[in-house]
Amino acid sequence: MRTQVAIIGAGPSGLLLGQLLHKAGIDAIILERQTGDYVLGRIRAGILEQVCIDLMDEAGVGERMHKEGLVHGGFEMLYNGKRHRVDMNKLTGGKNVMVYGQTDLTKDLMDARAAAGLPTVYEATNVAVHDFDSKKPRVTYEKDGQKFEIECDFIAGCDGFHGVCRASAPKSAIKEFEKVYPFGWLGVLADTPPVHHELIYVNSPRGFALCSQRSHTRSRYYLQVPLTDKVENWSDEAFWDELRLRLDPAARAQLVTGPSIEKSIAPLRSFITEPLRFGRMFLAGDAGHIVPPTGAKGLNLAATDVKYLSNALVEFYVEKSEAE
Repeated sequence: MRTQVAIIGAGPSGLLLGQLLHKAGIDAIILERQTGDYVLGRIRAGILEQVCIDLMDEAGVGERMHKEGLVHGGFEMLYNGKRHRVDMNKLTGGKNVMVYGQTDLTKDLMDARAAAGLPTVYEATNVAVHDFDSKKPRVTYEKDGQKFEIECDFIAGCDGFHGVCRASAPKSAIKEFEKVYPFGWLGVLADTPPVHHELIYVNSPRGFALCSQRSHTRSRYYLQVPLTDKVENWSDEAFWDELRLRLDPAARAQLVTGPSIEKSIAPLRSFITEPLRFGRMFLAGDAGHIVPPTGAKGLNLAATDVKYLSNALVEFYVEKSEAE
C-alpha cells in the first residue's frame, strides 16, 4: 500500500490534517486504534480559537460550525468578588472564539472524509513506524488478523500522549519537560443553561472555578480540588453547593443546576516535547504537548500544529520546496 502521508490518529488533529491535505490534492491514509464511535464518544474541549475556526473554513467543513456555534468576543474574570470583562475582540484586532464542541468538530471532519471516500482505518492494532529517518518511511499495522504495510513520504504523529510515534523517537534525540500541578480540576457537564453568555474565570479564596458552556442549553463547569479527592465522593449537590460559594451574587442568582451527564477529576500537568520533527516523522497535538484544559487550549494548539505542518507539506508537494 502506498500513500504520500500516513497519519496516525483520527482525533481532531489527524482528521483536520487529512482534510487540509485532501483539499490540496495530497493523498493521506489515517490509522486509528479505536473505533469511530469511541472517538466520537470522547467528551473534550468546546472552545475554538480563531486559528481553529479559520482552519475549519479552509478545510471546507465550517458550515455547521458557523450555523450552530456561539461566537464570543470576550470573557469575564471574577477577582476579589468583582467581575471584569476582557474585550478580546477589541484587544486582538477582531479575533473571536467560538463555542463548538470538539465532538461536533470531529463529526464534521469524519463526515467530510467519508463523503469524499478517503481512507480511514479504525481498530488498527500493533501500529509501528519504521525508517522515518530515511526518505522511505513505512508504517505497519494489523487489522482483522491481517498484517499491512504502508509506504509513504511522511508520517504525521497525531496519536496523542500515549501514541506510538513519540515513543518511537530515539531517546537521544528527544527532550521532554513536565510540570505536575498540586491540584486537579473537577469537571461537570450538565444539560442546563449557562450561568452567563460568556465564560467566567473565577479567582476565589476557596480555589479556582470556571463557568463554561457547550451551547445555550449545555454547561461545563470546573472546580479546583485537591489531588486526593475522588470523583465518587462528589455528589451533584455537593458540586453545585461549592460552585455557588465561589461565584459572585449575580452569577449565583443566575445559576441553574441539574443532574450531571459527565463528571470527572483531571489531574493537571504541562508536558512539552522537543523537537516535533524526527526525520520524516512529525508530531502534532497531544503527541507533542499537553496543557491544562483551560479554555480548550490543547485543541487550539493542535490546530496550530496542523496549520504549520499542512503548509509545509503543501509547499513540499505543490511548490517542490523544503523551505518550511
